[in-house]
Amino acid sequence: MKKGLIAILVTLLLLLIPAQNIFACTIVAVGKEATVDGSTIVTHNDDSGSADFRLWIIPAHDWEEGSTRDLVVDSHNYADFSDPWENPDLGGGILKGTDDKQPAHTHAYLHSRYSFMNDVGVAMGEATNSLNRRSEAGLAAYNALFVGNTGSIDCWNAQDIALERASTAREAVEVIGYLCETYGWRDASETINITDGNEIWVLETYGKDMWCAVRIPDDHFFIAANSARIAYIDFNDTNHENYYWAPNMVQFAIDNGLWDASRDLKEFSPADIFCPSGANLRVWRGFMLVAPSLDLDPTANAAHDYPLSVKPERLLSVQDIFEIKGDYYQGTEYDKSLFPEAGPYGNPNAHSKVRSIGVPQSCYVQIGNVKSWLPEEIRCLVWFGYGGADTTYLTPLWASMEKLPEFYYTGSRYETFRRDSGWWTNSYVQQICEINYQYGIEIIHANRQAKMDGQYATVDALQEVAARMIREGNKEAAMKMISDYAYYNAIDWHDRWLALGDQLLKTFMWGRINFSTPRASQWWNGIMADQPKRDLETSPFTKPAL
Repeated sequence: MKKGLIAILVTLLLLLIPAQNIFACTIVAVGKEATVDGSTIVTHNDDSGSADFRLWIIPAHDWEEGSTRDLVVDSHNYADFSDPWENPDLGGGILKGTDDKQPAHTHAYLHSRYSFMNDVGVAMGEATNSLNRRSEAGLAAYNALFVGNTGSIDCWNAQDIALERASTAREAVEVIGYLCETYGWRDASETINITDGNEIWVLETYGKDMWCAVRIPDDHFFIAANSARIAYIDFNDTNHENYYWAPNMVQFAIDNGLWDASRDLKEFSPADIFCPSGANLRVWRGFMLVAPSLDLDPTANAAHDYPLSVKPERLLSVQDIFEIKGDYYQGTEYDKSLFPEAGPYGNPNAHSKVRSIGVPQSCYVQIGNVKSWLPEEIRCLVWFGYGGADTTYLTPLWASMEKLPEFYYTGSRYETFRRDSGWWTNSYVQQICEINYQYGIEIIHANRQAKMDGQYATVDALQEVAARMIREGNKEAAMKMISDYAYYNAIDWHDRWLALGDQLLKTFMWGRINFSTPRASQWWNGIMADQPKRDLETSPFTKPAL
């Protein structure tokens, strides 16, 4: 299928998909004093049913004086990024102009549906926010921010440019802020989590030149899920130690009737003013998983009734965050495996009545895990998995590695299933599991956990060895060691998952378990017992004669 046709098809599909399915990402951030090892963590579930799932390494580049940077809207839709600097491909993107602040050197970074980690250890994710236009405040905000919006920046391009230019999280905030103020934000509101191993920042864009950012305490946990979260700005923080904001933010709100100038600025809530929403079960669930004693109200407004971040009641690991990313409200009244639609084998993916953190249509889950004490080439680690978090694995990748296995940039959702495609292979396992989820998920978790536990220990040791080699002047050998491990370990995972999919297909043939009729859960049998029984004697469907 030609790329131009793919781009048109993707655009049409996006127009037809309901808003709740477009705005479907969840992000998490954990400060360095809230993790088990002193690293920072930022994550992103890219939950899109239409995304280009291919993963690329965009190489570092040196630029001649006077070079400019293209500003492209919709730049990540099925373009070819194999040679982005010498042979750029816009795919379905639209060139909106150029920026003349291009530095002499830009960093390498990992680029997929969204770009998320550069080779000096700046990591980020995003959640697209829905704006409730059914409310008077929401409609007013929409009219002020999007009617007549002639901006040139969207989230894809903003994260690309920030990762190209920034060496710290704070610099990334400043780059995105500069882009908003200079060129205007022509995209839905976004919440972006950013780290560099030391600081965690949460940045929100709202439209036109409206944006702000808040630094999260080092011992806190943050979560956002498609609703704006920043409800307070300290306008006295003129040195920007913990806050940034658009210079004309308050005046813009006053001029457009979004804010009463007579009110106390301590009550100025960017989230409520520029992107009002409401309750958010995913935010509630994330907080309750790490700080259950808070006993938050799940029906409360996620912006002004919840804290922006909370101190977790235990230190958190990458594995803890991975499990949160696959959550579907297990053990609560919202448990998706206990809805009737989940069927006799508790498939939480069988319905969408309640949106959970973990969903099957994910493009990928990525967990940026940055250790500030390591050399930048070694600290730029991301744990990456295709598809829904509950059914995938994580493999360690570095933005500084030499190359990726081909399965990362092979295939398309709009072409045939391919066994040499990473996303298709993970989706194969995920789809087969849904035949009997309660049994299949046990097999998947058993197959992944031993290798993942070993990975965590291996990667810790490997990073320390590579760091020592770099400090001793053996950088080239250290980087080859890291690259070779990541490359061949990823291939091993891919091969294991192909074999696992084949095993599951055989195990669940005809909807049975190893050709035996599976037993439904006691919970499901209770539901079926309450259904009216067909009287076979009076049924019009009689047994045929033999």
